[in-house]
Amino acid sequence: MIDETLIVERLRTIQDPELGKDLVSLGFITGVEIKGAEVNVHLLLDTLDCPFSNSFVNQIKQTLLQIEGIKRVDVSLKAGTKLERPDKGSLPDGQIGHLNHAEKVIAVMSGKGGVGKSLVTGLLAVYLQRAGMRVGVLDADITGPSLPKMFFNERPMPVYSPRAILPAQTASGIKLMSINLILPNESDPVVWRGPIIANTIRQFWSDTLWGELDYLLVDLPPGTSDAPLTALQSLPMSGVLMVTSPQDLAGLVVKKAANMVRKVGVPLLGLVENMGFFRAPDTGTEYEIFGPSHAEETALAIGEILVARLPINPAYAVLCDSGKIEEIDMPEFEDVLAWIETVTPPCQPPKMPSKN
Repeated sequence: MIDETLIVERLRTIQDPELGKDLVSLGFITGVEIKGAEVNVHLLLDTLDCPFSNSFVNQIKQTLLQIEGIKRVDVSLKAGTKLERPDKGSLPDGQIGHLNHAEKVIAVMSGKGGVGKSLVTGLLAVYLQRAGMRVGVLDADITGPSLPKMFFNERPMPVYSPRAILPAQTASGIKLMSINLILPNESDPVVWRGPIIANTIRQFWSDTLWGELDYLLVDLPPGTSDAPLTALQSLPMSGVLMVTSPQDLAGLVVKKAANMVRKVGVPLLGLVENMGFFRAPDTGTEYEIFGPSHAEETALAIGEILVARLPINPAYAVLCDSGKIEEIDMPEFEDVLAWIETVTPPCQPPKMPSKN
């Protein structure tokens, strides 16, 4: 008699190459029927568009036909694709979070809007991906999301599997989740109170099927209130990369944000200055459009290194506006990539809120 336990154990040897886990642990095997020498395996995938569906079916058949006594293997394949959003409005918290793993999680923060925090997040994702890393970007700026515009010329339609939200994938394979991907219209305002925004940020990690990542980048909203605090305390963090602009006013707000990060016990990874200078294309002369830089002073004040000064370049703006940030070649950003790869530690368990 054919042993069902042996069948399940053999199925555990088949892995999803994207998620790095076996089909049984992922819950893709929903049943096994044995009738004499014939076995029927029920396989439920998250989407019919899964590029590995045929491979899974073939591997299941080849693996089980090696078991003595099995003469025939059939696979009943079912999947959900482009499902309607559940009527309850949001998916249950923590539904598939146990399937996600990021080796390093970096939040990008400024404390002040308009300094180019999302640009730095996007460029860091692009350069890490070019270095061969598996990268995801969680857009935690719920009320002012801009990353989808930088990565997509046309907004991709959201896909909901039976168990999870599937992140959009950019042209180069970066995974991205943002509120602007699931709103009916990308220009719709998000008029939510703090607790709802905070819960949405948590769900973007726990209910999105990220799988195995080398880096997850979190684009934090400006300020030091509920939304950034939730991200820093709810996600497994490696550290925070601060972004500033040349003005002393921006540096003042960055100092506040840096003090907040330290209070919640997350390491600072350094400071990047955006819009530091404009380099004339004809002469190469550099002009400080926003006045003398105060970035060195800010870095000294927060006790961190100034990793790089990034230029103003209208060509970069055009590429971002047309969803082509992955085509940007910014030599100055090589310093940011090298620094992040050198100093970023593995992520730590979430920091629980203080009871004080």
